[in-house]
Amino acid sequence: MFDPKTLLDQFLGSNVPGTQGTVREKASQAGDLAKQNPLATGAIVAVLLGTKTGRSLGGTALKVGGMAAIAGLGYQAWKNYQAGKAPADSAKREPDLLAPPSDSEFSAEPEAVDGNFALSLVRVMIAAARADGHVDDAERARIHDKLALSGLGDDAVAFLDRALAEPVDMDSFVASARTEAEKVEMFTAARLAIDPDTRAERGFLDLLAGRLGLADPLVDHIDATVAAAKD
Repeated sequence: MFDPKTLLDQFLGSNVPGTQGTVREKASQAGDLAKQNPLATGAIVAVLLGTKTGRSLGGTALKVGGMAAIAGLGYQAWKNYQAGKAPADSAKREPDLLAPPSDSEFSAEPEAVDGNFALSLVRVMIAAARADGHVDDAERARIHDKLALSGLGDDAVAFLDRALAEPVDMDSFVASARTEAEKVEMFTAARLAIDPDTRAERGFLDLLAGRLGLADPLVDHIDATVAAAKD
């Protein structure tokens, strides 16, 4: 059986060599590397998502840091929301990707991240990327061929194949997010996976936010924070 937390890190291109600096700089550098050789960088998202997300790595899909990126951006958005700041303030500059405090429910430490929740984050990102209807049978076949070369292992490839083919089960996503922090992290992961510029994508995010019970101002903060990190 594969390690869910490792898969999440690989999916997001965690610890890509040769990258340094801010989140945006890291994303750009890692994007260039991934475009040259996505399998070598560990940017599985580049291999997996045959959508506009996967084709726009530098500013859209690829974030360095795996769970650290999700937890860090989610915490920053939540902190600004709790402080009563306006979402527009979050959009003015790239957010600081700082480790959440030890007494926070937000955490990227491996021992603090539940394996089932890590898998749910991968699944919700795939579901978000599928929202525009681009991933058809032919696309899944091409993605499978690429995954076979990724070195992920048969179990991980089979899991990703199922996530691409099965109907989206939002009930299971929502049920796996048990705390407010996990709900914020789940929406953050989905928002990282796509730039919602179609009605279907916006509808998916709106539905997810509603099912997670996130307040509209908090959703606006997450959206602004992620957009600032990706812009």
